[in-house]
Amino acid sequence: MTSHHSVPPPLVSVPRITTLVASLFVALGSGTNYIYLAYSPQLGSRLGISHTKLNIVALAGNVGVYLSGPIWGRIVDSRGPKILLACGFTFLLAGYLGMRYLFDAGLPEGVKHLSTPSFLLLSTFSFLTGAGGNGGLTSSVNSTAKTFPDKARASTTGLVISGFGLSAFFFSTIAHLAFPGNTSDFFLVLALGTSIPMVMGFFLVRPIPLPPQDGFDIVHNGLEDEDEALTTALLQPNGSHSHLLDHDFIESRHPHYVHHEEAHQEELDDRRSPTRRQRSLSRGTALELGVLPNLHGRRLVKSVDFWILFTILSILSGTGLMYINNVGSMSRTLYAFHNKKYDDAAAATWQATQVSTISVTNFLGRIFIGLVSDFTKSRYDMPRSYCLVLVASLFFVSQFVLTEVADINHLWLASSILGLAYGSVFSLMPTVCLEWFGMPHFSENWGFLSMSPIIAGNLFSLIFGRNFDKNEHAAQKPKASLSTRLRREEGGPPHCLRGQECYVDTVYLTLLASFLTILLTVYAGYRDRRKILAMGGRRPGSASSRIINEEERNFI
Repeated sequence: MTSHHSVPPPLVSVPRITTLVASLFVALGSGTNYIYLAYSPQLGSRLGISHTKLNIVALAGNVGVYLSGPIWGRIVDSRGPKILLACGFTFLLAGYLGMRYLFDAGLPEGVKHLSTPSFLLLSTFSFLTGAGGNGGLTSSVNSTAKTFPDKARASTTGLVISGFGLSAFFFSTIAHLAFPGNTSDFFLVLALGTSIPMVMGFFLVRPIPLPPQDGFDIVHNGLEDEDEALTTALLQPNGSHSHLLDHDFIESRHPHYVHHEEAHQEELDDRRSPTRRQRSLSRGTALELGVLPNLHGRRLVKSVDFWILFTILSILSGTGLMYINNVGSMSRTLYAFHNKKYDDAAAATWQATQVSTISVTNFLGRIFIGLVSDFTKSRYDMPRSYCLVLVASLFFVSQFVLTEVADINHLWLASSILGLAYGSVFSLMPTVCLEWFGMPHFSENWGFLSMSPIIAGNLFSLIFGRNFDKNEHAAQKPKASLSTRLRREEGGPPHCLRGQECYVDTVYLTLLASFLTILLTVYAGYRDRRKILAMGGRRPGSASSRIINEEERNFI
């Protein structure tokens, strides 16, 4: 922790670069939830698990990611990143070693299917890997966002999150080169390769305070008694610093950085108007005051802005999850449809190609959107929310391309655009969340927002499965080989043999959903711009601009 009287290091300094690099390595070890497709067929074959149950195991990992978000966010906002990194180490090591143990043990002689208690244990291990990885990602993004100023925040957090997107490609490449066909060793690589970065992060990842601008006092909300802490801090003499939490240093425009001459007046205004509390400023009110917002808790879930972002993220991430979870089935059915002699090894190669393509473009998308959003804001003074339109458009294009792809040789194009879009949305949305709802409760707010993929992700995947199964039992094309049909009869993973027809109806649904989301992102940008223009030329922090009913502004 920084001492009360120490001076924060420069913006380009060893402590800040150390936090950035260490956060990148932590994120790289946190994204292995997307590598499930690389070992799930072997896991199902070894343990006699049906395709439906394999999806349940995958769902357990996703639930671990999304449900842990608000919990990790609240902890990192109040206690810093160390608790999350320690839990991430424990969860990831236990999860992957547990899955390896079950895989190595196999099934008892004469038993064809995994028992219910063992299946529940396997699902629990999958849940731990998801929760542990999310803990590592949350700690690294939170620390990076608090270490760099607004002008570089989207780029630096995008760089860190890009490591999360590259994780699947990184570990699958290692396994393919060093342990080809050895699933047990692959689990060991995942256990050690994901937990060791958490140990490194425990000692190196920490938020570095930003230097205040001249003429500003640094004041902070307390975590237990915010009103009392705010009053005490605001009334301190000019030049003193109240470091209630070192990692809450943000930037001079943060509501905790106020001119001393205005601070006392603000505190008096708060006393006269209990409905306007500094600790719960909406974006509209904050813009009127010339500061950043600080919205959280019940006021967050009452905010229309929150539900707009929640819906956008749910639909877009749901489209991405539907594709990522089922691109293996898509690639296999396209391969079988166009090849009379079905080669399982060749089909698996095409499947791995899609995984690698999505992972690499996911990585590039997270960097791309960070650079674009920083450039448009610094060069043209455009809100970062405008870039949501670009991201939604990428999803729409990916689904349109997918409706046109009927040959396995061209599926990489849809995978590339989808990966770029998926990486972009999960790089941009945290920054928009920070801008709209503030830094003090950023990770907690993002945790609630990142629960949204559970809804559309499960819905679109369920619809995909039903359409796929429906076409699986339809009349088979003559190009489907006898070996493929025998493989299905012997209990292998189901294969619809009608090519693109097996899933295109679901793609039409996600195509329409993506188009509607484009309209919603346009509306989100319009609302954001209207809040900015609502200042109407008034000087931020002036008496006239402070006379606002926050309850009304919050719902504009």
